[in-house]
Amino acid sequence: MSKILVTGATGNVGSHVVSQLAAAGLDVRAFARRPERVQAGVEAVQGDLTAPETLEPALKDVESVFLLWPGFSTGNAAEAVERIAGHARRVVYLSALVPGDEDAGGHYGEIEGLIRRSGLGWTFLRPGGFAANTLGWADQIRQGVVRWPYGQASRALIHEKDIAAVAVHVLTSAGHNGAAYAMTGPAELTQAEQVRVIGEAVGREVRWEEQPPEEARERLLAAWGDEAFVQSALEAWGSFVERPERATDTVRRLLGRPALSFRQWAEDHAADFR
Repeated sequence: MSKILVTGATGNVGSHVVSQLAAAGLDVRAFARRPERVQAGVEAVQGDLTAPETLEPALKDVESVFLLWPGFSTGNAAEAVERIAGHARRVVYLSALVPGDEDAGGHYGEIEGLIRRSGLGWTFLRPGGFAANTLGWADQIRQGVVRWPYGQASRALIHEKDIAAVAVHVLTSAGHNGAAYAMTGPAELTQAEQVRVIGEAVGREVRWEEQPPEEARERLLAAWGDEAFVQSALEAWGSFVERPERATDTVRRLLGRPALSFRQWAEDHAADFR
């Protein structure tokens, strides 16, 4: 098998893709802004997808690419996909699952469109909510109270290790060309339940305190600065109260084992909340 290029190689998902490919003895190359953070023993190339010319040395002898586009802007994405198509034969793109639908939207959908038109063989991974997003509560978890809106919003959060394991499976096996896989964790939990599970994992009682959405809006605006993005996030969280994110069996079907539970994720990350 020819070389596999992993972009976003030091991130939550990409780092696990790299480590799982390397553990399997496969020829993997990591593409990262900070290559010194790539695990020892793995070939690493410095670069930035938003500067597509930096892809050229990374693409030498590459057959397959795991693509994770940075940020929410598609600027320079067309050139990056074109350069990948000039060297590789297939791409596995980490896209996203839109609430209530199995199609990607926003910048994820735009990049999917670029890939579809590129001539590359492709597979799209569309995970729902990332369990790792709950790390944003870490400071409040340490204080014993999480004050946040929509405590009854329910999602089937997925462990980043499962996303990576599916990516590795797709990269190293046949029969996935043209597939788009909607992926979640194995069970739906409300945000209040997620907080309780994290508390149990770290050995601390943590309670949920409902925050009015308008109060949360002010806090998020101060942190993110993008009013449209804040509004979109609040609307999405609110939608999961009446229309929970339903669990899929994609991980089980593809890997032959159950998806990792949110409790397992919390135990794996307990040190991050202490």
